[in-house]
Amino acid sequence: MLNNKLYLEGTVASELEFSHVMYGEGFYTFYMDVPRLSDAYDRLFITISERLLTGMELTVGKEIVLEGQLRSYNKFIEGSNRLILTIFARKIEDCLERSKNPNQIYLDGFICKKPVYRTTPFGREISDLLLAVNRAYNKSDYIPTIAWGRNSRFCQTLEVGDNIRIWGRIQSREYQKKISEDEVIKKIAYEVSISKMEKVTKEGNNEEKDDVVINENDEATKVTDTIEEKGAI
Repeated sequence: MLNNKLYLEGTVASELEFSHVMYGEGFYTFYMDVPRLSDAYDRLFITISERLLTGMELTVGKEIVLEGQLRSYNKFIEGSNRLILTIFARKIEDCLERSKNPNQIYLDGFICKKPVYRTTPFGREISDLLLAVNRAYNKSDYIPTIAWGRNSRFCQTLEVGDNIRIWGRIQSREYQKKISEDEVIKKIAYEVSISKMEKVTKEGNNEEKDDVVINENDEATKVTDTIEEKGAI
């Protein structure tokens, strides 16, 4: 838990749907809407154990607080393996009072793909990073992250294998995928938007970089990368 922690406040946006059973424990999925500073929100995909639901009724519109981890797994879809991201709930309760920051995540992991630096049509600097975060039983979660401004320039100094720590929020964005000449479907991609990052050095002299938390109406929703390029779902 120490290298992958998240905290969310929001509203249940869909009914519970049965997912799978593992070691005799049933798991369900649902969507949760987490507000931004503006009127927009991020719709996030949640996986939760039946054991956490004991004595709690999750109905659409219910306000909740959720703590857990951001996890990934591969799923064979449409003839190829896709990286699926889900929030694995470890604690859930009623939201009695909203805080100023309803969407927080901390990750400590390793760069597993050379960061890609680019600019948006609006001139904003962006770097895409794929972060491997270790988990128990020799497993790893592969988390797509995105850095902005000064952080994106700092990412150009990072190499595969570098250990970094990041603080930010999980964001969702819709994009359209063309199936045929006449058919286009909507999909949702997930990524971690970085507000603060730190490179962990062997000598213990960590390099820390802060960036201004991006405006909730930022260009993130205007980025037109495909899911294959982002490595998200």
